[in-house]
Amino acid sequence: MGLTKALSYEEGKFNITVNAIAPGFVETEMMRKLPAYDQIREKWLKATPLPRLGVPGDIADAVLFPASERAGFITGELLHVTGGRYSN
Repeated sequence: MGLTKALSYEEGKFNITVNAIAPGFVETEMMRKLPAYDQIREKWLKATPLPRLGVPGDIADAVLFPASERAGFITGELLHVTGGRYSN
């Protein structure tokens, strides 16, 4: 987050925005191969307001907005894509 903030200050004068995405548990083939996958999945679902795991498309969608011209006045921010897990 510090790098995101610092770069947003440095690059802002060039009209370049810098933001970061913080993904939560994203269900991928590689994640499903983890030995403790079932336990991790169960724990995550119990602690997350939305009753599902993230999928790669959730992260891709979150990246598209800050990369678009519509987000031209947003810089130095961190977007948590976690299903609300860290909303407290």
